[in-house]
Amino acid sequence: MKIALYGKAFGCDYDGLMRDVLRILHEAEVEILVYKPFGEDIKHCLEGIIDYQYFETSEELRANVDMLFSFGGDGTILDTVPLIRDSGIPVLGINTGNLGFLSSVSTTETCEAVRRIISGDYEIESRTMLQIDDVDNIFNGINFSLNEICVSRKDNGTLIVIDVYIDDVFLSTYWADGLLIATPTGSTAYSMSLGGPIMTPNTNSFLITPIAAHNLSVRPIVIPDRSEVRIKVDGRCDAFALGLDARIFLVNKSMQIVIKKTDFSFNMVKLPGKEFFGTIRNKLLWGKDVRN
Repeated sequence: MKIALYGKAFGCDYDGLMRDVLRILHEAEVEILVYKPFGEDIKHCLEGIIDYQYFETSEELRANVDMLFSFGGDGTILDTVPLIRDSGIPVLGINTGNLGFLSSVSTTETCEAVRRIISGDYEIESRTMLQIDDVDNIFNGINFSLNEICVSRKDNGTLIVIDVYIDDVFLSTYWADGLLIATPTGSTAYSMSLGGPIMTPNTNSFLITPIAAHNLSVRPIVIPDRSEVRIKVDGRCDAFALGLDARIFLVNKSMQIVIKKTDFSFNMVKLPGKEFFGTIRNKLLWGKDVRN
């Protein structure tokens, strides 16, 4: 078995955790690959682990790995998307960040989770993704996202006007700061903070959520994920911001955006006892008495 380790710099509080994970993998004779920038941060933890290699590119990862461990929060998992691409490599999210809907394995659960994975006691949960038609290769081949695609004004000067069509049928014109097209995975991210509904990961739908719409009667709407969404942006500015998860691009307002479901999925590792409703209950404190 070959496992890649990916993450961002974290404090010495997690050195013990990293050494435990490396020890378990080493004892199980798992081949270890480490994302090189992350490896520089945890180099002191790698001492004594002689059989590991570095990787830096998507090609190096895709050719050599069965699974990837992501150390961080949900944003760190989103950062793995350009590396994973359409390879289907499953990702285990180990939460050393904050809220953690995707990186649902806590630090206290990590060692047991690693042992379960080595023994094969896990499932794979496929997550739907979005893509933008990119005939001009603006996105350098990474024209897809796991959480959402966002159009928004490029500064705080004025709102933008957004025309939206669903399968070539006109939906509405939004006068707003922007608009989100979110996957079920993304329904617990930016869209949720905008008042959008939470969708279970296996829901075959997309979610359209306005950002600070000028017309207060405008509300989020759920559409089938087989639909194609076409967006045209207008307004006083000649450009607008286009976000694919955490990757932001400035594009000319003449660009027409066509969004649809990818023909590949992002695979998450699901461990026994970890289910979506339990995660949102715990993370959002549902059913808890928060009066004190």
